[in-house]
Amino acid sequence: MKKYLLLLSLLVTIFTSCKKETSESLIDNNSINIEKSLNPFLEDMQNGTKTSYTTSNITLSTGTWTFNNALIGTSTSDKKVGTKSARIQNSGKLTLLTDKLNGAGTITIKHASFGSDSPSSWQLWYSTNSGSSYIQVGSNITTTSTLSTLTFTLNIEGNIRVEIRKVSGGTSRINIDDISISDYGTSTPPPSTTGKKFLFDAKHAQTSGNADWVIDQDNQIISQYPTPGQINITSTTSETFWTGGISAWAISLVKLGHTVESLPSSGSITYGNALNPQDLSLYDVFIVDEPNTLFTSSEKLAMMQFVQNGGGLFIIGNHSGSDRNNDGFDSPAIWNNFFTSNGVVSNPFGFTFDLVNLVQTTSNITTTTQSPILSGSQGTVTSINYTNGTSMTMNPTANSSVTGLIWRSGVTRNNSNVFCLSSTWGNGGKVVAIGDSSPSDDGTGNPGDVLYNGWSAYSHSRLLLNASLWLADL
Repeated sequence: MKKYLLLLSLLVTIFTSCKKETSESLIDNNSINIEKSLNPFLEDMQNGTKTSYTTSNITLSTGTWTFNNALIGTSTSDKKVGTKSARIQNSGKLTLLTDKLNGAGTITIKHASFGSDSPSSWQLWYSTNSGSSYIQVGSNITTTSTLSTLTFTLNIEGNIRVEIRKVSGGTSRINIDDISISDYGTSTPPPSTTGKKFLFDAKHAQTSGNADWVIDQDNQIISQYPTPGQINITSTTSETFWTGGISAWAISLVKLGHTVESLPSSGSITYGNALNPQDLSLYDVFIVDEPNTLFTSSEKLAMMQFVQNGGGLFIIGNHSGSDRNNDGFDSPAIWNNFFTSNGVVSNPFGFTFDLVNLVQTTSNITTTTQSPILSGSQGTVTSINYTNGTSMTMNPTANSSVTGLIWRSGVTRNNSNVFCLSSTWGNGGKVVAIGDSSPSDDGTGNPGDVLYNGWSAYSHSRLLLNASLWLADL
């Protein structure tokens, strides 16, 4: 009898084991909603085994991942730390199916081309809704033959999932290893100073086409805090310390004792939102250099509230037809849309951009107004150059404070043909506007862009710095 009971028990055990194996192999990606808190979160691929490119789920130390056209590589041709790394072919991807708790401050990833394969491109995406939709972080990344480390700054709260997509297709393969995610709120901000805080918008396609109107980007990734850290900037630091077409502007402000940040594509424009680490209420000046996508209704309202409550807004446009991303809107149209449809009041600052394309140097500067923008601590403005820009038309009836500072060469100084102006609005809010992005261009940035050094020419740096300080109430 005991033999029969023992045999029955053995059969039950075998059946149960087989049933569990079958259940795991039929996992539905959409049904997985596990939360995991790992500090630190580091996926080094060492605990996984997958020897084919067939799409399936795999359990690693950080949770469940889908490997699509991907496997765990262990050969001598796999670039890796330790004995294993992920290898992706064709248009494959790695998808985390487990929610990581505590958000993401930074994400660090090691990557390389497999063996002697040609360089390939890949993208990082993240989801905050358990994989229902994804947002790309930065631009395409290209591998090299050497295992390199990339750091992406997200500063996203809540639960998060990540996905790495090989987008170049083809037969070349890539290796991915050591995916590390820091918790939200743990990335290192710049040291606190007694200076002012300047936020440079990089959320509205400022790198579209040949534009490079950002203060820093690393491998085409724009982060909140430029790197290396601004604590390392001294009086002799070159503008090439950061990689951006307007890095000279930002570095000059740091040298004057202020702090600067970028608003990356993953950031949000809000006012009075305590949950947003880059809420406009935390800054003194918001600089928006040639936006190439329309502001949303909520963004326009937040910007209006920012100025209304004493913030400084630097408005930079460009010539008519400068639609760099071909979405049907250039910067003059985008700014005029903001002026006329902001949910508060039409034409609050008393001017609009003209739809023209102008190239000229002008010294037609006001002599009736002693403006700290034209004659401030950074020097006296005597001339500026427009390399394809637009003018503005003032409307003192809409806002009596609007003041022309620089006009088109050879014209009468009235409400038309204005190249640079200032205005005030609300409870101490200030606005400065200029119709060309060329004066802020420092000539260096993304190697793929054709840039020109307008910053050091004419009186451009003096104008932009004086205006920045005036906006900050200095």
